[in-house]
Amino acid sequence: MPKILTDDQVAGYEKNGYVAPIPVMSAEDALSYRRRFEEYETAQGGWYELSRGQKLYLLQTWARDLVSHPKILDAVEDVLGPNLLAWGCSLFVKDAQDPGFVSWHQDATYWGLSKPDVVTAWIALSPATVESGCMKVVPGSHKWAQMEHRDTLDKNNLLTRGQELAVDVNEDEAVYMPLNPGEISLHHVMMAHASTPNTTDDRRIGFAVRYIRPEVSQINADKDCAWLVRGEDTHGNFIHEKPVEVDMDAAAVAEYTRIMKLRQGILYKGVQGKPAHVELEQAG
Repeated sequence: MPKILTDDQVAGYEKNGYVAPIPVMSAEDALSYRRRFEEYETAQGGWYELSRGQKLYLLQTWARDLVSHPKILDAVEDVLGPNLLAWGCSLFVKDAQDPGFVSWHQDATYWGLSKPDVVTAWIALSPATVESGCMKVVPGSHKWAQMEHRDTLDKNNLLTRGQELAVDVNEDEAVYMPLNPGEISLHHVMMAHASTPNTTDDRRIGFAVRYIRPEVSQINADKDCAWLVRGEDTHGNFIHEKPVEVDMDAAAVAEYTRIMKLRQGILYKGVQGKPAHVELEQAG
């Protein structure tokens, strides 16, 4: 029996490649996480340099707590099974009237993961509405083949390489997934999805966590790293990470830097040129 999803939601995920909205915490709890993020942001003089790298749970306890949140893991377990590794996370922040956007893409394209047993939990820490640039998806696109992508390196594109599908997407087929603070969506690693700029006067803050089954392996590097957040690692394909215990602990920052050199080598494999934020990451 599913732990948090209904049978219809599980069936909908299998058919359409996504499910939303899923309530996992109160609006008050979501606001608490937002405040912890914004306190970190203020203390560090901006979040971008250290947080673009997909491993924020190695630096910040609020990110660690979100990635391992029991109800989020329950929802992911309902579609992936009881053994879960957190492969990474990403902050998607659009400030008020922000030109930032996410182009149509499939997550699997540059991640180097061997199997599509991968789910993203997108967690709303502020209202994610159509006007603020919530995610939109093409239902059933998780059953497409791996499509060709091109790298744009667009500074306003929130994706690592500014990657976009090299084929046209029929916008008439798109479904928007608005979320209230404290709700999440789940989407399959092959799902075609995108989002538009934020046209509101509040920030749109999303925290996306990438969960994988232990059967998955990394094919673009000798070894990759992940955090075992539930169950058992039955395959040993990833070096186990240890989440941070104290925010910005010096040893944790050093470990994060080491791991991110490996991860950037995977994500940017074959790309010609890099967006400006990557240089900031490396300098940070």
